[in-house]
Amino acid sequence: MKIRIVNHSRHPFPAYETEYSAGMDLRANLEQELLLKPMERALVPTGLFIELPVGFEAQVRPRSGLAIKRGVSVLNTPGTIDADYRGEIKVILVNLSKDDFIVQDGDRIAQMIIARHERAEWEPVEQLVETARGTGGFGHTGSK
Repeated sequence: MKIRIVNHSRHPFPAYETEYSAGMDLRANLEQELLLKPMERALVPTGLFIELPVGFEAQVRPRSGLAIKRGVSVLNTPGTIDADYRGEIKVILVNLSKDDFIVQDGDRIAQMIIARHERAEWEPVEQLVETARGTGGFGHTGSK
């Protein structure tokens, strides 16, 4: 699949890091480093603009290494980029650790996955088909 992209950053296009990677890394596009104190969040620009085909979305997700090693995540995960959005891709980073975190220009801050989606059409009914699970949710199956 080809996706049109405009790159106003100083960095390469997002790329798959391994042969079987699902996500492409997004890099920070900063004029100066960004300090994220514990429990702070920031909107980090990437300098990228994309044109997705109708029926597709781009999902912005945390990088597992940043999450486990540094306690830094993407706040609205997964963030959705719709096919009709033409603005800059930006990432809402949050520092959930007890330590300051510095984002440098070019740092890989998130990953982006391109995914097909369906559009739903509501069908009003009086009741739903019963299942064995029924209304059970929020941990109803236990923890072990």
